[in-house]
Amino acid sequence: MTDTRPLPEQPGHGYGRTPAPRYAAPVAPPAAPARPRGRDGSGTRRAALVIQTIADVAAAFLGLWILLYLLQANHANVFVGFVADVADALAWWSQDIFTTHTENLRVLLDYGLPAVIYLAVGHGVAIRLRRF
Repeated sequence: MTDTRPLPEQPGHGYGRTPAPRYAAPVAPPAAPARPRGRDGSGTRRAALVIQTIADVAAAFLGLWILLYLLQANHANVFVGFVADVADALAWWSQDIFTTHTENLRVLLDYGLPAVIYLAVGHGVAIRLRRF
């Protein structure tokens, strides 16, 4: 016996129809969620770090000049001259505040006071910014 019924038509392969694609089109990976732009404080933390770093560098230059002066470094040296110029620029406002009889103590006080103030103000502002 022979079966004379027609075979079922394959989907998409009939007359007048476009064939169905064999493989699905590649799916794009889902986009990463956007970073929240709320008040997470990353900008204020970065600003606090910058302020704290500037204060630390200023205090380091002043401390280095005090050390070089007390160790009687050669003032004709380029590095010593550079450190002295930077320290003078940072401590211009505190020159000759203290009048002492010894030169070493005068340099220690005239350059040590701005170093302490820069550290206190810089770190205080940084702590205040981090609280926001």
